Amino acid sequence: MTSRRTAGALLAVGVLAGCAPSTHSAVITGEPPTPVTTTTRVPRLVDESDRPLVAFDPCLDIPDDVLTAAGYDPRTEDNADFAATHFTMLGCSYDGTLHIPGVLANYGLSVLSANFDFEEERQKATGNGDDIVPTQLAGRRALLKTNSSLPYSCGMSVETSYGVLIIGRIHFRDRNVPLPESQWCAGIEDTSSRIVAALDEFESRSR
Repeated sequence: MTSRRTAGALLAVGVLAGCAPSTHSAVITGEPPTPVTTTTRVPRLVDESDRPLVAFDPCLDIPDDVLTAAGYDPRTEDNADFAATHFTMLGCSYDGTLHIPGVLANYGLSVLSANFDFEEERQKATGNGDDIVPTQLAGRRALLKTNSSLPYSCGMSVETSYGVLIIGRIHFRDRNVPLPESQWCAGIEDTSSRIVAALDEFESRSR
């Protein structure tokens, strides 16, 4: 874990203590009191709306080994949050680890976790002029997104219990070497599946 991620985790965690059993009864029975503690994490950003809190934080909840296996360097983590009064987006971006001289200079990944719903994301993508392909990922509704005005980029939006998870990738060419549009999204489903598996595990622990 990076030091920034560790610091963020310490700032984002809040502990809510429940009512402990009476210490008076413990004296009578000779048993120590048993405290009841509920742990919940307060998101790093909270908006002013009545939308759900953003539960899954990409900066804190995607394990480093998941990023490494997908071809990204967790040490390059950079904050990509977006704060607004009516919704919240928590996110981080990462640099890719593969370099192909003369073809691929570098590439980047962004993962955004938002509390607007799937239909709002669909409308936003349509309004942006994205070409969207409805699909499914790990049993969740998803959208595969490209846009001819943003060459060499591809996105995947996945429905969550609190909103959507938006995964975006862009390639930066080493030279003026064209990449066919049919290749813009190559591998994005595999990367998204790895991140959604981390989301599944997070949600199962939070139930």
